[in-house]
Parts: sequence; structure tokens; C-alpha cells
Amino acid sequence: MAEARPGEEPADLTDPERRMWQAYRTGSVCDLSARAADEDNPHSDRAWGGGRSVRAQVVALLLLHGPPPVPGRVASLKLRGVRITGRLDLSGGIVQPYVELQSCRFDSEIQLSETRFVTLRLVNCAIPRLDASRLHTEGDLHLPRCRVARGIRLTDAQIGTDLLISQAVVQRDNKGRAIAADGMSVAQDFQGELLETYGEVSLRGAKVGVSMNLRGARLRNPYGRRALNAPQLTVERTLYLTSIALDYVPGDSGSSTPPYGLGQTPTRGQRAQRFECRGGLRLDDGRFGDAVDFYGARFTLTEEQEVSLRRIQTPELRFVGERPERGRVVLSGAKVVKLVDTSTSWPGQGGVSMEGFAYENLAPRGHFPLARRLAWVEAATPEYSPEPYERLAAVLRASGEDADAREVLLAKQRRRRATLPPALKAWGYLQDWTVAYGYRPGRAALWMAVLWAAGALLFSRHEPPPIKADEHPNWEAALYALDLLLPVIDLGQEGQWKVEGGWQWGSAALVLLGWILATTVAAGASRLLRRG
Repeated sequence: MAEARPGEEPADLTDPERRMWQAYRTGSVCDLSARAADEDNPHSDRAWGGGRSVRAQVVALLLLHGPPPVPGRVASLKLRGVRITGRLDLSGGIVQPYVELQSCRFDSEIQLSETRFVTLRLVNCAIPRLDASRLHTEGDLHLPRCRVARGIRLTDAQIGTDLLISQAVVQRDNKGRAIAADGMSVAQDFQGELLETYGEVSLRGAKVGVSMNLRGARLRNPYGRRALNAPQLTVERTLYLTSIALDYVPGDSGSSTPPYGLGQTPTRGQRAQRFECRGGLRLDDGRFGDAVDFYGARFTLTEEQEVSLRRIQTPELRFVGERPERGRVVLSGAKVVKLVDTSTSWPGQGGVSMEGFAYENLAPRGHFPLARRLAWVEAATPEYSPEPYERLAAVLRASGEDADAREVLLAKQRRRRATLPPALKAWGYLQDWTVAYGYRPGRAALWMAVLWAAGALLFSRHEPPPIKADEHPNWEAALYALDLLLPVIDLGQEGQWKVEGGWQWGSAALVLLGWILATTVAAGASRLLRRG
């Protein structure tokens, strides 16, 4: 391209470039499309001729050193159906005009490293690669419906308002990453509905000022360990990794601003597309101001892959997706106020890890019986650990479900019993059979009543002589049996009568059984008091 002074029109412009130059000065759209759907699809294999091609150098000249606008107009670059040949390199530049390219085709990568924009919108464009590390925009960055062949790089980018990549299709780069956006900052919303990626989406240490929306997205990474790698992600409101309702009215395809929020989380019976993650998902140490929502999510994992939520903090975790058939869900160290889940959303034995997982309320969707909840805890503890049982019991007790809390603690004692040596295991079975470790006090009362009745019946057939003939109470078989059973209380009968032979053995049996019942009840009562 011939050298030109800033703002001066080069002498060697082609007709399409001259049209683009003039449209820039008036802020109007330079439309070079063929007006035929099969010819205007930038993602098809059909070649676009020179009649709709402009050089990347001319585009760069307009954006960095463009001419002044026509009086009364605002200069901006608006292209539709244009082929940009060559490599568009704006690295380190400052782009003042508004930029919007729709249904355009780039022959080579776009290089925007450390470039400053006001607003940049690339809508339904075919892009070999977009390298925008440390990009800075005062307004939006829009990439909806774009197809990127070798990845998007937004490392340490700063987006002044919204990032929109809904319905984009992004392939991986030479490092296996479809989107590399570590350290990126988005001041408002991150919209990625119906996004499709084929490689790792890396958002390590990224920050989103409002909500992050990946409803209906399909993240696939058959080449590596994780499809979404986002440790230390911060989202001030809600992270949506949910299904999306498809019964919506799409916006005008020619709109300069694509519609936000193509759909909402579906209700029962609505046509929907699931959020799908084929590969591991990592949100370790993330902070989420309102919620993390997995409604309708589907995870397809290998045995070594995880849905890793280690040490996340959020007021609400909605784990209400499909049950992962393989892999693990790891909640170790996570802190959640409300856990919303279903009985069918969690993996089976060995598929859940929740060491140090703290939650304050349970809000199950649908029927979630206590037996299934205990199976959930058992699946998370292949080796016995008391903490998950105690956490569940505390949450149930705080919600007023004392009977269920006692059942949980009883299940904990039964799991613990399996780890004990034979003598203590036998003692544990005895406590379980008699008074259920003290967590079912009614059973102790029943045993006491049975033993008292048996003792009263036994001693009603025999009146032993008194030890002191001139000093003894009246013989009462029922009162004597009760005095033997109660190890601490003295009813004035025991020690007053001379019991010999088989009657002595019967008395000793009642005393021994009374002590066993009393100690197990006392142990259970002390546990209840400590938990309270």
C-alpha cells in the first residue's frame, strides 16, 4: 500500500476500500454482501472475490489514523459481508472510533495485544485466530456467532462493560486452549449462552463484575484434562452453568447490538439445551456473590476427571444437574450457606468428596428421603469420617428435624463400629441392639419395662427371709426388682433380704443389665447434650 499521511486517503485504494473509506467518514455501514444467503455465509467454503475484499492495512489505517468525519457525523467503522485480507495488527494502538463488523471473513489472525478500544463488536465473523491479550475496552467486546479456528486469547484483558460470546464456536490453539483468558476482568456481564468450545477454556483468576452466563454452552476438550479451568474465579453475582430454554423469540438478525440473554433457565416441559461439559471442570477457590447454578448440567468425565469445587465460597450452590456416570465431584473445603440438590444429581460410591464441606441449610428439590441423604454421605466417605455425619446432623437439628438428626448420628456410630477391634465392636452391637447408642431413648424404656416385669414375676414366687429379723421393710417383689435395675437410686429393698442360690443369680443378672442400660443411656444423653 502506498504511503499516506494520517487522515489522507491513499492513492491506491480499490473500489471496495474506497467505499469503506467514505462510509467511515459518515459513520454508515459499508455493505459488500451479495444479498444471497448461500453466498454471504462467512463460514462456508464458498470463495469471496475481490469485489468484496479490503486489505487489513487499510482497515488499520482507518482505525489508527483515519480521516476526520463529515461535518455533523461521527466517524465509525461498520462493515457487513466484507473479506479482510492479510493480517490485521493493531497491537499497542489506540482505536477511538466505534467498530462493528458483521458477517465478515478474515483471511489471517487478528492481533489486538495491548490495544485500547471504546467498543468492539465482531458479529458472526469467520476468524482464524484472535489474540487480544491485555486488550482494554471502555465499552463492550462482542463476539457472538463468530467462529474462531485457532483459539481466542484474552489474557489480562480489561473489558469496560460486557463481554458477549454467545453462540460462538471456538477451536483450540496450538496449546490446546480454545479460550485463554487468565486474569481477565469484565466490569459487568459475561454472556456465553450456547457457546461451543473444542479445547480448554482457561479463566484462572478472572473477575466478572455482575453475572457470568454459560447457559446451554457445550464445552468439550477431548485433548486434555479439563474443559473449563477457572480456579480463583470471582463472580459478583451468579455463575450460570445451566440448561437454557429454547422457546424464545430471537432478535433481528441485522441488529447492530445482539440481544442479551437469549433465553432463561427452562421450566418443566420447555424445550431446552443442556449445559454440557465433556472434560473436567475446575472452580477451586472461587468466590461467587449470589450462587453457582448447575440446573440441568451434564458432565461427561473419565475416571480421572473431576467437577472440582474445592474451597469455593457462595451463598447458594444449586447442584441439580444429571448424575455424572464417571469421575468425581469434589467439595472439599467449600463453604455454602444453602445447598440446593436432588437425590439423583450426585454420583454413587466413591464419586463424591466432601471433607471439610460446610453448609448451613438444605433445600432439596423433589423428594429426598433421609436414607438417600445418608447414602450421599456414605458415598463421600469410603473410609469412615465423622465430620460429614456431624455436619448433616447439625443442619437437620437447626431446621427442627431432631429425629432425623438422631438417625444420622446413629448411622455414624454404626459406620464407626466397623473400624473397631472385636471386643469394642461386640460392645457396640450390644449398645445398638439395646438402646441404639442412646439415640432412641424409647427403646431403653421398653427394655427397662420388660426387665422390670420379668423381675417382678420372678420374685413374686419367692419371698426371701430378711437379713435383720426385727428391722426390715415389707416384701414387695415389684419394688425389689426395680431397686435392682436402678443402679443409683435406692428404694430401700436391695440389701434387706437374704437371697440365695438361683435367686441370687437372678438378682445379679438384673443388676448387671440395669448397669448396661444405664451406662448406654447416659452415654447417649451426653452425646445429645454435647451436640446441642
